[in-house]
Amino acid sequence: MTALKCLLFPLILMVACPALSSAAGYAETHDGKEFIREMASEHGFDADRLRQWLGEARRNDLVIERISSPAEKTLTWREYRAIFIKPERVEQGVDFLKEHRAAFDRAEAEFGVPREIIAAIIGVETWYGRYRGSFPVLDALATLAFDYPPSSAFFRSELKQFFLMAREQGFEPGQLEGSYAGAMGYGQFIASSYRHYAVDFDDDGIADIFDNPVDAIGSVANYFHEHRWRPGGPVATPLETGVSVPQTLVVGELRPRFTVSDYRAAGLQLPAELADKEPARAFRVEGPDGHRWWLTYHNFYVITRYNHSHLYGLAVNEMAGGLRQELLKASSAGTEHNHEAP
Repeated sequence: MTALKCLLFPLILMVACPALSSAAGYAETHDGKEFIREMASEHGFDADRLRQWLGEARRNDLVIERISSPAEKTLTWREYRAIFIKPERVEQGVDFLKEHRAAFDRAEAEFGVPREIIAAIIGVETWYGRYRGSFPVLDALATLAFDYPPSSAFFRSELKQFFLMAREQGFEPGQLEGSYAGAMGYGQFIASSYRHYAVDFDDDGIADIFDNPVDAIGSVANYFHEHRWRPGGPVATPLETGVSVPQTLVVGELRPRFTVSDYRAAGLQLPAELADKEPARAFRVEGPDGHRWWLTYHNFYVITRYNHSHLYGLAVNEMAGGLRQELLKASSAGTEHNHEAP
């Protein structure tokens, strides 16, 4: 029950869960000492250097408060959508696409991921790099690794990955900032994702998604490629208002377990171009105009590998759709202008 109390009552957590000395940081706690031993023996880190870094890390109770009630688990789609889907965010996304056109051209060619999907991820995550997080990553990960029992094993692993990433890229651990959960840069990669998917897309010798939008574009595209994005595949279909989906074809997990043919057999009218064998999943959300069912496919599932929430997937999909429309308008306007030119 201790873990449950720590998860549900962050204020109680300050008293009920292990405290630490503000002077010594995490370096002199039992878990901190064990962590230092592991990193020194398994990965060849200098123990004194690690002791210095962990000694400077501080518990942040706001981190625990935020991670205990993420928006994806507490908001309806109508509320969640209002945070991200704004006209100005689409407009700024188009500017971002134009500014980095060459990087998006290359990312599409090398990884097969549409530019609007890449840009939508960066737009939803950090508003195209405007808000990359102000939490010291070392503080956030140490807090979650050592003072948040519900997910301590996961974040202890991420803290290891963080130090490995910093060493590989030549970053100073104490100087890096990100989200309350330790996600970093334009694309908000956690440390393990940074190590596995971040790429040096401008060939300067560093995979820097903190300050380099070109590396961020390539890294997000690589993430989707490695999670088996299918070029040209469908993402999501909103079903007509009033349609009902049989409960036998509704599952809680995000991975699609049925196929389009299963939903057609249940009487759903779906676009003819959808292949019967396409993996599919149905779910219902409360949107701006009431409840609506959606049918989502493999590529939607890939989006939710970035953030395990169908609300997140819908936000990225709608943002991408808005960006696509604006790009098509700009392209059409340019074509008409060229035709009218003397």
